[in-house]
Amino acid sequence: MSKKKKIKTNDNKNTIRSPSKNNNINTFLLEQLMQRKMMFDGFSNTSARMGQNTTNLLEGTEYQSNRLSFNWNLLNILYREHWIVRRIVDVVAEDMVKNWYKIKSQISPSDIKRINILERRTQLRARTLEGLRWARLYGGAAGVIIIQGQEDMLDKPLELDTLLPGCFKGLLILDRWNGIYPGTQIVEDSNDIDFGLPMYYHIRSDAIGTGIKVHHSRVVRFINRDLPYIEKLMESYWGASELEHIYEELKKRDNTSWNIATLIFSANLKVYQMDGFEQMALMDEQALGDLYKTLMLMNEMMNNNSMQVIGKNDTFDTRQYTFSGLSDIYSEFMMDVAGAAEMPVTKLFGRSPAGMNATGESDMQNYYDSIEQKQEACLRPVLEKLLPILCISAFGFVPDDLEIEFNNCRRPTEEERKTLAQQTASAIIEVYNSGLISQKTALKELRQSSENTGMWTNITDEDIEKASDEIAFPTENLIQPPSFLQNGVTEYEQQE
Repeated sequence: MSKKKKIKTNDNKNTIRSPSKNNNINTFLLEQLMQRKMMFDGFSNTSARMGQNTTNLLEGTEYQSNRLSFNWNLLNILYREHWIVRRIVDVVAEDMVKNWYKIKSQISPSDIKRINILERRTQLRARTLEGLRWARLYGGAAGVIIIQGQEDMLDKPLELDTLLPGCFKGLLILDRWNGIYPGTQIVEDSNDIDFGLPMYYHIRSDAIGTGIKVHHSRVVRFINRDLPYIEKLMESYWGASELEHIYEELKKRDNTSWNIATLIFSANLKVYQMDGFEQMALMDEQALGDLYKTLMLMNEMMNNNSMQVIGKNDTFDTRQYTFSGLSDIYSEFMMDVAGAAEMPVTKLFGRSPAGMNATGESDMQNYYDSIEQKQEACLRPVLEKLLPILCISAFGFVPDDLEIEFNNCRRPTEEERKTLAQQTASAIIEVYNSGLISQKTALKELRQSSENTGMWTNITDEDIEKASDEIAFPTENLIQPPSFLQNGVTEYEQQE
């Protein structure tokens, strides 16, 4: 029987072995990667202990996931006890709804007025503000759409064909930790605006009962900061609290503030040098007790009568300290908090702009830009889901061209209002004189512009009805702009 030759193998770890038939190709590739030396793409100086994969303080830094949104008790404490947290949560939400929105549609001003009245009667803006506030604090909230006559149909889809005028009764706002919990079934219809989100929500509220199952079409979601898909699953399809990325900066600022406050007590130290104090410290407990009582009496006399009694060989002195540079350090921590909150220091802390030629206008403009972005991301989906319901409830149908536009977050100054009023009135008069609109339409346009200009509010419905509805030729009945429009003077200034 012939002997088999032994095949000499190479024990070098860097030798690449072919995958066996029994091993999966992914396992084989993983083994080869484990055998190879790990490479780092970046700067490294081992001798100087600088760069990646070296022993230095920077490489000891680690970032851990705390998921502060889960700690609802801490969030409640911060919101109730910390004034900065309350401003971070409330101010942005208030600015998002402060100037509300306007409807861009061919519906009549009277229909728009009906929607405005319905919003005031159901306190829609206040309920929307509540939803935005809890979304910023907890990461998510929801509003259950209350429809009169459909209280026992909450688990059924909300069909616009089943709605009647006057049916909308407002929103019931519930935050993610107290009252509303997403179900496990997901919306699979790609044409649905809630595609990929929970199909049902379980409600626990004293207003409508406990254990109520509500269809997603009857719920508007308020989401603060969206998360990657895996993290979104961890949060049960809610977002992240606004305080998650601010919390660490907030702790730095609070500790700095408290340290500065405690240093004030050390600004003026009183030093009492007692002759033979070293020997007194070695006495028995009775003698030490008498010594402490003596020192306490001396301190009481100093505080009450500004009088100090000392021995013949004793001395008394005061030492004062000045803490320079602390305000600069404190200001830097304040700026870090404001930057994390995406709010100007002037808005968050109520401080006036500092520095040469500082006006704060650029900071406020950046802030208003962020508010507009949040309106588009968080507020528009809510309003666009509610508006068809509002229209049917207000006047019985949904306009085909229904669209909304958010009003400017920044309120114009008197000078800007004056310029806007002058330009608007001049444009309307020019169009009328061109024979394109009637007097009645011109009056309607002037009164509608009053929301932005503050003028023409005294034009009544009776004035509009009495105006001519005929379009005049350009050579007939020309209107000359009044002198106060030509000079750029407002009605208010004329009255003054």
